[in-house]
Amino acid sequence: MSTSVDVRALPEVHRRPVGRATIGDQLRRHARTQGRRVAVISYDAGARRETTYGELDRQANAVAHHLLALGVRRGDRVAVMARNAVEVIAVYYGALKAGAAFTGINVLHGRDEVAAQLGHAEPAVVIAGAEYVELLSPITPGVLGRVVLGSGVDGWVPLAEVLAGPDHEPDTDVDEHDLAMLVYTSGTESTPKGVMIPHRNYLISTAPAWSWGLRTGPDDTWLFAMPFFTIAGLGSMTTLTMMGATLVLPDSLEPARALELIASEQVTVVAQTPTFYLALARAEGFGPATVGSVRRAMTYGGQVSPAAVDAWADAADGVVWGTYWGQSELSQLGSVGWFSRLEDIPDADPSWIGVPVTHLETRIVRPDGADAAPGEPGELWCRSPSVMLGYFREPERTAEVFSDDGWLRTGDIVRADEAGNLFFADRAKDMIKSGGFNVSSQEVERVLHAHPAVLRAAVVGRPDEYWSEAVTAFVILGAPVQPAELVAYCREHLASYKTPKAVHVVEAFPVDGQGKVLKRELRRVDV
Repeated sequence: MSTSVDVRALPEVHRRPVGRATIGDQLRRHARTQGRRVAVISYDAGARRETTYGELDRQANAVAHHLLALGVRRGDRVAVMARNAVEVIAVYYGALKAGAAFTGINVLHGRDEVAAQLGHAEPAVVIAGAEYVELLSPITPGVLGRVVLGSGVDGWVPLAEVLAGPDHEPDTDVDEHDLAMLVYTSGTESTPKGVMIPHRNYLISTAPAWSWGLRTGPDDTWLFAMPFFTIAGLGSMTTLTMMGATLVLPDSLEPARALELIASEQVTVVAQTPTFYLALARAEGFGPATVGSVRRAMTYGGQVSPAAVDAWADAADGVVWGTYWGQSELSQLGSVGWFSRLEDIPDADPSWIGVPVTHLETRIVRPDGADAAPGEPGELWCRSPSVMLGYFREPERTAEVFSDDGWLRTGDIVRADEAGNLFFADRAKDMIKSGGFNVSSQEVERVLHAHPAVLRAAVVGRPDEYWSEAVTAFVILGAPVQPAELVAYCREHLASYKTPKAVHVVEAFPVDGQGKVLKRELRRVDV
């Protein structure tokens, strides 16, 4: 006798808000079960403000009613260009409750870049911080409505007016398979792509992975500085608020101010770059009195320095470090690893990115299509309920990254040991082919970073008639050193074919909004 269930035959209650599961529904449930719990602590020029889950839900409902009144319908997009603020979180949830998808615009982008994203996403409504109204006004004439996070100006409705409207739960038809986020990639390799992420990914895969993999829960208080226009910021905010945690939105990450906020808010989790942790460890006042509440220190973008690990171990008793890897196409999280001391890292290899989270299936594939042996590098392929729907309005680029049997080609070169530990080598497009050999740009960068005069290094392959691609380094210095000395230093630590053919000293790197180096710009810079 068959035990299958025809979902269409179930009572209607399972398809109505009381029985369905979307990201917005989870905020509604928080408001009902823990409405007085603090969701966000935000700072603006020193002024502190608390927003509870009940208040956040009511604000989101008011935004949803305004969007619906404008004519926003299921499947539309709402674009937001603003710095991190609790109002942006309310707008995000409001858009989702109305059935629309949220797309963030990089606040560092210029007019042409913003116009290109708007032209591609075609949002129904644009919402902006007051400082971006002048930029956006002439390039958003055809939208249904425009809202400003500040005082009203011609053609823009102030958010305060929106929030004064109806704040009960809107009656909308939203489904877990509907688009929740349209996240644009950083464009470090090519033009940005719009990654389509439905509600379902976070409900059944990404949020559970955070719980199991990143040990996240409602008792966490996060110092939160990742911008909401990135998957790191938008995805992390979504997961943390779905779990009922508390976000602290700082007004500054200057070391003294960060220490003050960590202490006053009793922050338990920090997620930042290795340089941030070192800067705090060197700041006046660093110690148990300021960072003693921190239990987990998440880091990405390189290995944290031994000096920082030792300093934090003394200051925050029992703190553990987390290193993780992910990408927009996976709805953020792919792997995570934990260590208390650098000696805990497998093989003492700084390229370690942990092990796959529980929902993720992985393969490491050689160029010939065969699975790589343990220790052998190859492209990381992934399969998971968190995988994106595809690239918005770009079926050809979508087809390029999916195999015939549904594996996502991540474009990252890794290796795995027999215990399942993953070690990151490079982006496939950043792998340099020089003189018939493959060179990992990140391996060369790690060597340069070890030189005491180098603050930052970026390595690319530049066209060369003899080598095909010449290994070329760009460095930002903290002390005087000659490029020839750096070449000689690399030669001591690397094979000859990996040693840079040239080192160029620069004042700054071209970067995106997350601080990622735009290597495509370095490949064509005039030197």
